[in-house]
Amino acid sequence: MARLADYFVLVAFGPHPRGSGEGQGQILQRFPEKDWEDNPFPQGIELFCQPSGWQLCPERNPPTFFVAVLTDINSERHYCACLTFWEPAEPTQEAVCSEDAAGREEEAVEGGSGRLSPGTSGPPGQLFAPKTLVLVSRLDHVEVFRNSLGLIYTIHVEGLNVGLETVVGNLLTCIIPLAGGSQRTISLGAGDRQVIQTPLTDSLPISRCSVALLFRQLGITNVLSLFCAALTEHKVLFLSRSYQRLSDACRGLLALLFPLRYSFTYVPILPAQLLEVLSTPTPFIIGVNAAFQAETQELLDVIVADLDGGTVTVPECVQIPPLPEPLQSQTHSVLSMVLDPELELADLAFPPPTTSSSSLKMQDKELRAVFLRLFAQLLQGYRWCLHMVRIHPEPVIRFHKAAFLGQRGLVEDDFLMKVLEGMAFAGFVSERGVPYRPTDLFDELVAHEVARMRADESHPQRVLRHVKELAEQLYKNENPYPAVAMHKVQRPGEASHLRRAPRPFPRLDEGMVQWIVDQATAKMQGAPPAVKAERRTTVPSGPPMTAILERSSGLHGNSARRLEVVRNCISYVFEGKMLEAKKLLPAVLRALKGRAARGCLAQELHLHVQQNRAVLDDQQFEFVVRMMNCCLQDCTSLDEHGIAASLLPLVTAFCRKLSPGVTQFAYSCVQEHVVWSTPQFWEAMFYGDVQTHIRALYLEPAEDRDPSQGWEEPAEEERSALDVASEQRRLWPTLSREKQQELVQKEESTVFSQAIHYANRMSYLLLPLDSSKSRLLRERAGLGDLESASNSLVTSSMAGSVAESYDTESGFEDAETCDVAGAVVRFINRFVDKVCTESGVTSDHLKGLHVMVPDIVQMHIETLEAVYRESKRLPPIQKPKLLRPHLLPGEECVLDGLRVYLLPDGREEGAGGSGGGPAVLPAEGAVFLTTYRVIFTGMPTDPLVGEQVVVRSFPVAALTKEKRISVLTPVEQITQDGLHLRSCTFQLLKMAFDEEVGSEKAELFRKQLHKLRYPLDIRSTFAFTLGAGHTPSRPPRAAKDKGPSLRTLSRNLVKNAKRTMGRPHITRKKYNPPSYEHRGQPPEDQEDEISVSEELEPGTLTPTSALKPSDRMTMSSLVERACCRDYQRLGLGTLSSSLSRAKSEPFRISSVNRMYAICRSYPGLLIVPQSVQDNALQRVSRCYRQNRFPVVCWRSGRSRAVLLRSGGLHGKGVVGLFKAQNAPSPGQSQADSSSLEQEKYLQAVVSSMPRYADTSGRNTLSGFSSAHMGGHVPSPRARVTTLSNPMAASASRRTAPRGKWGSVRASGRSGGLGGDVGSRLAGRDMLGPPQANGAPPDPGFLRPHRAALYIIGDKAQLKGVRPDPLQQWELVPIEVFEARQVKTSFKKLLKACVPGCQALESGPTSFLRSLEDSEWLTQIHKLLQVSVLVVELLDSGSSVLVSLEDGWDITTQVVSLVQLLSDPFYRTLEGFRLLVEKEWLSFGHRFSHRGAHTLAGQSSGFTPVFLQFLDCVHQVHLQFPMEFEFSPFYLKFLGYHHVSRRFRTFLLDSDYERIEQGLLYEEKGERKGPQVCRSVWEYVDRLSKRTPVFYNYMYAPEDTEVLRPYSNVSNLKVWDFYTEETLAQGPPYDWELAQVSPEPPEEERPDGGAPQSRRRVVWPCYDSRPRVQPDAISRLLEELQRLETELGRPPERWKDSWDRVKAAQRLEGRPDGRGTPSSLLVSSVPHHRRSLGVYLQEGPVGSTLSLSLDSDQSSGSTTSGSRQAARRSTSTLYSQFQTAESENRSYEGTLYKKGAFMKPWKARWFVLDKTKHQLRYYDHRTDTECKGVIDLAEVEAVVPGTPTMGAPKTVDEKAFFDVKTTRRVYNFCAQDVLSAQQWVDQIQSCLSDA
Repeated sequence: MARLADYFVLVAFGPHPRGSGEGQGQILQRFPEKDWEDNPFPQGIELFCQPSGWQLCPERNPPTFFVAVLTDINSERHYCACLTFWEPAEPTQEAVCSEDAAGREEEAVEGGSGRLSPGTSGPPGQLFAPKTLVLVSRLDHVEVFRNSLGLIYTIHVEGLNVGLETVVGNLLTCIIPLAGGSQRTISLGAGDRQVIQTPLTDSLPISRCSVALLFRQLGITNVLSLFCAALTEHKVLFLSRSYQRLSDACRGLLALLFPLRYSFTYVPILPAQLLEVLSTPTPFIIGVNAAFQAETQELLDVIVADLDGGTVTVPECVQIPPLPEPLQSQTHSVLSMVLDPELELADLAFPPPTTSSSSLKMQDKELRAVFLRLFAQLLQGYRWCLHMVRIHPEPVIRFHKAAFLGQRGLVEDDFLMKVLEGMAFAGFVSERGVPYRPTDLFDELVAHEVARMRADESHPQRVLRHVKELAEQLYKNENPYPAVAMHKVQRPGEASHLRRAPRPFPRLDEGMVQWIVDQATAKMQGAPPAVKAERRTTVPSGPPMTAILERSSGLHGNSARRLEVVRNCISYVFEGKMLEAKKLLPAVLRALKGRAARGCLAQELHLHVQQNRAVLDDQQFEFVVRMMNCCLQDCTSLDEHGIAASLLPLVTAFCRKLSPGVTQFAYSCVQEHVVWSTPQFWEAMFYGDVQTHIRALYLEPAEDRDPSQGWEEPAEEERSALDVASEQRRLWPTLSREKQQELVQKEESTVFSQAIHYANRMSYLLLPLDSSKSRLLRERAGLGDLESASNSLVTSSMAGSVAESYDTESGFEDAETCDVAGAVVRFINRFVDKVCTESGVTSDHLKGLHVMVPDIVQMHIETLEAVYRESKRLPPIQKPKLLRPHLLPGEECVLDGLRVYLLPDGREEGAGGSGGGPAVLPAEGAVFLTTYRVIFTGMPTDPLVGEQVVVRSFPVAALTKEKRISVLTPVEQITQDGLHLRSCTFQLLKMAFDEEVGSEKAELFRKQLHKLRYPLDIRSTFAFTLGAGHTPSRPPRAAKDKGPSLRTLSRNLVKNAKRTMGRPHITRKKYNPPSYEHRGQPPEDQEDEISVSEELEPGTLTPTSALKPSDRMTMSSLVERACCRDYQRLGLGTLSSSLSRAKSEPFRISSVNRMYAICRSYPGLLIVPQSVQDNALQRVSRCYRQNRFPVVCWRSGRSRAVLLRSGGLHGKGVVGLFKAQNAPSPGQSQADSSSLEQEKYLQAVVSSMPRYADTSGRNTLSGFSSAHMGGHVPSPRARVTTLSNPMAASASRRTAPRGKWGSVRASGRSGGLGGDVGSRLAGRDMLGPPQANGAPPDPGFLRPHRAALYIIGDKAQLKGVRPDPLQQWELVPIEVFEARQVKTSFKKLLKACVPGCQALESGPTSFLRSLEDSEWLTQIHKLLQVSVLVVELLDSGSSVLVSLEDGWDITTQVVSLVQLLSDPFYRTLEGFRLLVEKEWLSFGHRFSHRGAHTLAGQSSGFTPVFLQFLDCVHQVHLQFPMEFEFSPFYLKFLGYHHVSRRFRTFLLDSDYERIEQGLLYEEKGERKGPQVCRSVWEYVDRLSKRTPVFYNYMYAPEDTEVLRPYSNVSNLKVWDFYTEETLAQGPPYDWELAQVSPEPPEEERPDGGAPQSRRRVVWPCYDSRPRVQPDAISRLLEELQRLETELGRPPERWKDSWDRVKAAQRLEGRPDGRGTPSSLLVSSVPHHRRSLGVYLQEGPVGSTLSLSLDSDQSSGSTTSGSRQAARRSTSTLYSQFQTAESENRSYEGTLYKKGAFMKPWKARWFVLDKTKHQLRYYDHRTDTECKGVIDLAEVEAVVPGTPTMGAPKTVDEKAFFDVKTTRRVYNFCAQDVLSAQQWVDQIQSCLSDA
């Protein structure tokens, strides 16, 4: 029984003490005046009466009612019912508020009820003050409070003849029952009657209609969000204008949370003065009047529910976890069925007559029933996870959270995890975990209805029926007697509040009220307490748990077969059948990924333990430990499946004898797992074991069973611990005091002994075997973190100090033994503190434990020392022998093999993925660090794969990423340090160090690797140290007899250059741009400026005619460089012509940069227009970035157009000129002399082109200067290519399509429409008829009046430039990518091609997606697109200047590609070398900088500009395989070695730097004896003589071929250089290493016959397929060499054999009667794409391989012709090979031949061979080795020659003749005129025969 009301209070408006406009509440009277003993008077009640503040109103408002809830310090809730009415203010009150009464008019009624129009409420200006009647109660009877206060108000207003004191006194003395479904009629003595019904069960909340209203206001989704937010402890704030709505909403939300109780701040109505409460850090549910919405705006972590607007706002930083599926969707659908029953019928054609929907009260209960079902489904089986820790004197219960989550299959579920960790659930466990107590609806539901709920899931109607049944019960609980006529209470009349009240609310007589109260109290004391006894029972546990959603366990679905494998393996181990066990072990380790198999393992091992001990031999011990480790590695720290729990007793059971008296237990080998360092795991284990032992205390001995079986044992057949506890709790009151004491002591000693047991267990698993190594819990939450991680009961200050003292230690790296012991002691002490405090162990016992723990730990350490000592003596496990890698000559080991495991990375191939083949990874072996490479060699760890050697290596210089990782080793399954190394040669080493490799060694490896990767100086790289290593003591000797040595020469050269740069120019001042103030007037020396190119400047830039002797030496060296040989071939001037200034040549070779004074990054000799003086170049260069002014690098042999390159323009250069043209300025325009020079320079380039030299009659330059001097005339400027007018070029303009498109071209198509060059390059669509694959339209697309010169520049630079029709050059702005974009793109490409770990989604799509993200192919597409455009322009006769970025990255790429596409020479081996030497090396591509070769470049990172160029070449090679003399392998070889630093070729950034290092000319010096190759070209030459690996057999070029490849991304292929891998020997680009791989022994052949077929399995990714499976031609050549060796002849070189076969085939084509060689491959369609490769054509007999050996574009041979030819050629293949003596020699004799450029004349023996159509030469007559061949097919003319320098002196001038071929001019000299004439005649006749 309880009082209905504790206090009645009258609160009125009073002035604020500080005199502010606001008033404040004053308590006028309270009854009773003394506090009740059991319930003190709540403070601050006046704030809650008027939550929005006490204010006067200008009119009389209707009375309002609401209930506020206050919570006291004991978490008791007090309900304050407030009825407020308004009375005319007294004069004192008016005075307080008169000044701001006007401002308050808009502030309406506080209660939210509708405001009536003010009637005759009083004189104008009358104010009204609020007065509140308050009832304070601990019971929640809102309606009774409303009626009671209403009655008091009615008596006052209506003036009824009833004493208010009597009513108040009766109200305060009314006693009603608390619960149990009784009803009580009360009367307050005013002729009223009220019936109070109490709920049937006290624990079920009363909600009335609040839940239904909440759903109505906010909707299903919002309420579910709030529900989840409240459960997961977020802050929830309700806003509404109505206080009653706020109360109801909060009440409704709390009702939904049942059976959990909300235990945080709960204030349904928060007064305005307390709004700062909202910024509290703890969770809350609070209601605030919507008027204060603005104050709530800045709350960042509060979920705001606006009841009036129906919205819920969740801040961005708050994540509300949703309910786990399928509960979320199920709940949602059931709620919609309850709230909107019409929804199901809405689509019916014939809807049934509308059914009556439930009343609001009933709907409220239905909604609650849905949530009750939800909780029953969520918490189903929770009682199976309760641990009874103590039964007497009070139950202590703990919940095993991990087991619950694991068995429900919700470990990853964020929602349930947070709920179980929350305060509400802790309260739920302590309240509902009790086994013997009254039960309610929820207990029944969770125990008995779960099966029904599962069955109903798919039947909505059955679910609804169940909901309605539950709702009935909830309704009945609230309204046990629904039929009773309820209340009879007087109410005031309509609008009574507007009537003038007779008087203010009177002051009550305190004495009278107190007298009534005292009377009632006295009567109560006499009456017996009417206590209804609670019915307590044993709480049913319900069925065991099931997973909430039956998930298939995916890949590791543990079939019975897998469990069988596990059982068999264990039985083999214990039977000693080790070989059998070893075979099964890999399968067992795979099976143990599944949960069932791990459980099965634990069970099986339990069977082999007798009396808590099982002694094994070494091998058995190893096996058991390994399987345990494998089980534990997948355990999370929570151990939700109880695997670690079931293994815990086993790790102290299995042991092996190391020596007499020393036993090693399994726990010393399974410590490396995170679960052992988790306090929650130990607590759960401890409580589980305590429960088992406590239960055993109370069971009869017969019932008792072995307690060591762990908590997992199913407890169905016997009584569970909860049942036992329930029985004991029932008997407890009946026991005698002594018996009770005895039981309490027994329980406590049980807990105490378990605590000692666990202290021992924990020390076993936490102390490392080698306590000096202190590997204590490494890699995991070290114990330091655990200091604070455990949510223990230690006070925070103590825990803090412990943590600090721990952190000040030196960590685990070099901690002493005592530190390890100390950390373990602290960990165990904290554990003991927590569990003993919770389990009620007395403080004396606890102190005793604290004393024991250090002793336990110390004792264990001493035992371990002996075990560790003995375990070291065990013979180590036989690890595989380390395989030593093969090293290159000169390569030395820096660090010898560190034993490691090579782990599989994201590529499937090595692990036997989609490509097939065995899983050679993971492999066990060693990593070696040499001066050149990082090498792994080893064998697969899986012995069943085979014994293949696995090699993975890459050059140290190619390392791009190195990071430390910690990984599980594949064999021991323990966590080890590892390294993750990725290289830009697309190799990845993911390694785990073996245990024997200490962390110091691993660190040393990292340091050495870093030191080798980034040497301080380029001289420390492998390419330099390689040769030096042999003779370190002796300094290199200079050859003194040959004039100045090359090394000193290069040193002088650099010295001169430096001096040149240091010395100020005498005339330099003149060319500074005029200062800003003087810009307006013309400078005085303007005349000189304009004529400056005519005067010769004194000073350093001496013209070439006056070279000093030392410079001459330099010159001859420079002339030997590759560029000059190429310039001569292109006819761009020879040095002699430039010295004699032959004016006929438009271009000349200038040596102005021979000292590298003008531009450091350019070569010493440059091609410039003939008309430009050297001294003008200095000024031109200033307009360009890095001084890289435009120079010619190639000339088209046909159109004579030239290709120029330069750096981008500086702002003040031409672009500045063009921009400034429309700003006329008085006098001089804003251009200084250098930009003028630049304009002249470009004009000179244009004039040098034959087609444009004479177009204008006047001298354009003079026209320029006059216009320039005038200053008023706008200066003519260049025009910019914009959209040209679409026009059809006439079809006759180009009769035959020149060059080759990558498509079958329709021959009759007219020229396409012209597209805008710039927009085409910027990647927009072309206007022309689109060609399928990104090729531009027909070359007629450019306008007919073409510019003489197109300047291709960066769009960003050329902004704002306007076109100008007068000039002959045009700007083409294009968008290019920068070097940093290449770098980023390459990083992504690297990750896509060699991913570090397995992709989330398997299959090719993820690779293609990451490839696309890298944008690498897009960049390739752009480069090809720009290059094809430039090729088009050059082919049409316009010159092109490529002027992008600094001129050394993209410019180089484009210029090189253009030359490769335009000139067939560069597609030969020799030509490609020349192209790279000229454009990349001489023109200063920054190889060292881009490759980050030294420490200085480390920050810039690796940017593969050259690799990108090679990729472009590879794309062209794929489309035109017959046009290239070199094979794709050659490109990969260069791609690998340009970063490998094996050769010196690709080191340093320019020729200047190479001279400085003495590199440039040392290659030319005389060499004594064989030396290592320092140049990559030399290496390629040497290798090419031995093997055709760089040669492309399909090479059959068309001479005038211009290639136009497709450039669309869809036509590009991923280069296999990025993806292929050879694990047999590592990368195949170091040929010497690849050769040493052992071949399988040859089988015996029968006598001399053909070799028997030796089949061999070729594995993708392991073997190098091209090597193992050579093509037919290589095979034939090898066979040929073998046969020659057998015949005892010296084998001929492969190239000679090949050339001979080609020649023979050419001869065979002759008898066709046509003058052209017949092609075997090109089909009869004239313009068919010749890039399709080799056709294999079947002859009638057998199959012959027909090869394209040489061909011509117009092939007339039909298929049958080519078949016969094929047969003939193969038949004569071998007959061609004869010895040198019987060679066909038509004519022979001695001739002098001039060597290549700058080489002397030499006498050679020449042989003219008419059969082979060639002129061969030998050293002397008897020489069999041909020194060179001139193919007569290439000879254009034989003409008389002139003697040059160094020719034989005595010979007549007429004895000289020249043979001009397409490649070069050969100068010959015979002994006399007659023999010269004979030679000329013979060669001519040979040519005419052809």
